[in-house]
Amino acid sequence: MASRNNAFENFLGGAPINVIARLFFISLVVGALLMWLELRPIDILRGVQAFFDRIYQLGFGAIQELASYVVAGAVFVVPSWFVLRLANLRSAKR
Repeated sequence: MASRNNAFENFLGGAPINVIARLFFISLVVGALLMWLELRPIDILRGVQAFFDRIYQLGFGAIQELASYVVAGAVFVVPSWFVLRLANLRSAKR
């Protein structure tokens, strides 16, 4: 049971009551800042909804073009990343 609690605390980043207290105070500070900037949560949600509506209105052709850019970049990025990871593994074993 102790290892389960330890794993849970590791996941949370500390004791649950401490994490709740930190999240409360951080939320208070961020909330005060947002209110000072006159940014309301409903306005942020409406902005996100409007963003996705605009993407949808652009049409799926734009999304397909974006996907082709991602795939074209991934052709170079993913193998490079893989080779670098292998090199790091090899140097870490030495």
